[in-house]
Amino acid sequence: MTVEGMFEVRTTSRVQFLDITSAVQREVTSSGVTEGVCWVYVHHTTAGVTINENADPSVVEDIIRTLERLVPMRGDYRHAEGNSDAHIKASLMGFSQAIPVRDGKLALGTWQGIFLCEFDGPRRRKVSVTVTSAP
Repeated sequence: MTVEGMFEVRTTSRVQFLDITSAVQREVTSSGVTEGVCWVYVHHTTAGVTINENADPSVVEDIIRTLERLVPMRGDYRHAEGNSDAHIKASLMGFSQAIPVRDGKLALGTWQGIFLCEFDGPRRRKVSVTVTSAP
């Protein structure tokens, strides 16, 4: 069995990591799948999704600062829209994640959360969640 869902996220700044773990878990719960895999996919080229620590907000701050050093907003980019850094950062983070589902819950580690990574906000972002039951 495969169940697909989607939700929307509104970001409030150009660069922002939003913890979407609860929204993803709601989709898993409503799917009725107790054992399987949950796929999280972001439908955008300037936003990504990652799994990382959600207990200490300084981890997210460190990730954002490091990405800014690696891929500065102002660079020798050719893309005319002025958001090349956002495209590159989103590509580095990736657009999807797979998370095991055990007993109807996301099988994340103790300190892990799922984050939408905004690099060109504020915007409305769509997140797809596909939950597939184990055979």
